[in-house]
Amino acid sequence: MLPTIPAHFRLYLKPVWFVPSPIGLPDRSAARMGNGLIWFQGYEVTALDGARRIGRFTVAVAEFDAWLTTLPDVLRQRAGMLAANISAQRAPLALGERTIRFDAPQVMAILNVTPDSFSDGGKHLDDPKAAADAGFAMAAAGAALIDVGGESTRPKAAKLWEGDEIARIVPVIERLAAAGVPMSVDTRKAAVMEAALAAGAAIVNDVSALAHDPRSLEVVARAGCPVILMHAPSSGDDPHHNPAGYGDVVADVFDHLEARIAAAEAAGIAREKIIVDPGLGFGKGLADNLALVNGLATFQGLGVPLLFAGSRKRLIGALSNEAPAADRLGGSVALAFRAAQLGAQMVRVHDVRESVQALHLWRGLADAGLSGV
Repeated sequence: MLPTIPAHFRLYLKPVWFVPSPIGLPDRSAARMGNGLIWFQGYEVTALDGARRIGRFTVAVAEFDAWLTTLPDVLRQRAGMLAANISAQRAPLALGERTIRFDAPQVMAILNVTPDSFSDGGKHLDDPKAAADAGFAMAAAGAALIDVGGESTRPKAAKLWEGDEIARIVPVIERLAAAGVPMSVDTRKAAVMEAALAAGAAIVNDVSALAHDPRSLEVVARAGCPVILMHAPSSGDDPHHNPAGYGDVVADVFDHLEARIAAAEAAGIAREKIIVDPGLGFGKGLADNLALVNGLATFQGLGVPLLFAGSRKRLIGALSNEAPAADRLGGSVALAFRAAQLGAQMVRVHDVRESVQALHLWRGLADAGLSGV
């Protein structure tokens, strides 16, 4: 018997009991995650009272509608909305002549034009042609999108004047745009967003979820471009600042992203242009990061495409004898594959060729499972 849940509790749903195909199963016993290739037969329900977890239990998809009738009105509406969001279609991104679809996971390639990024700082600094050539190579290797950044957001990174950030990235963006390469700009500053979009970038990727710069919501809304809203515990200069910590990290990150989606919509940004990123590694310890990876499917309840960025991050080193960033390829590919298994529509990576190959394997396995092979 499932527990009674008071109306003031908060509910979260996570798809579980994954199956390769709904073929051969009883009607209405499996649900689909978005418009992808993932099917599941249960919802793991987490109930919170404030910051305290009161319960966690699983409801079969076949029993979900009946379970909804046992809930108070406010929770019935909430749970029904989360389930609908999990299975909602994820609209493709129309980027001029290019379209990125989310029926299978896509790869975003990291192109840092910085001296101090945690993994590849200095590699492409002060050489726009070499940086653009690296972007061309990433696109040729299968990246759907190149994410160009000019400011490091590693812990305690130096603050950068927006003029210097623009000078670093605009020559690179212009070269890539001239060849029709789709790009996002990784920045927290409205002036940099404007300059990058004018130079040919098509998407804004903001680690502060458009909260760092008061003008950024207006800039993105006016541009009508897609935006990636990432969770960070602070919208100040150091996005890792987190003295309060977390209660339930998955729920806390979910709530923050839900609120930022609402803020973006209120500012005039269309919901179908929003992507979210739970911000692995930003103000989060090892236990927090592991919980986020294991709970990744929960974020499908936001009803928008999910970006997962685990490439070369500290989590991998912590679990592999403190391997330095350059020696984290195996862990990075494993995280990308796991994110795809849990429904991430896009993965952000340094190692494009290897990640694309891993996702091709995931797609082949999913296609074979769906066809009953």
